[in-house]
Amino acid sequence: VQLQACGGGLVQYGGSLRLSCAASGSIFSISAMGWYRQAPGSQRELVAGITDGGSTNYADSVKGRFTISRDNTNNTAYLQMNSLKPEDTAVYYCHADQFISNSLNRRYWGQGTQVTVSS
Repeated sequence: VQLQACGGGLVQYGGSLRLSCAASGSIFSISAMGWYRQAPGSQRELVAGITDGGSTNYADSVKGRFTISRDNTNNTAYLQMNSLKPEDTAVYYCHADQFISNSLNRRYWGQGTQVTVSS
């Protein structure tokens, strides 16, 4: 499975960006997809996730501002980010989980896309 993430960039405080993550290759049995982010000097943290059934979860810091969605026909996940703050500045990584068995999922990562929010 290969993941291609795009949509990052530089935006002003309060602005919006939309990230996309397209999966290709052996994309059968892709279950959850989602986004993590990592700021300089910080650990990678969960931003949002979505299951193949459409259930979503968000970090508290982005609830009400970010929306994750998914197009299963195109195997693409999206992250709509509104009301951006400087603290949202980070490299954003998308992931896709492939179901292997009832006790095993294999996680794939995209290459990361930089989001910078200026104050």
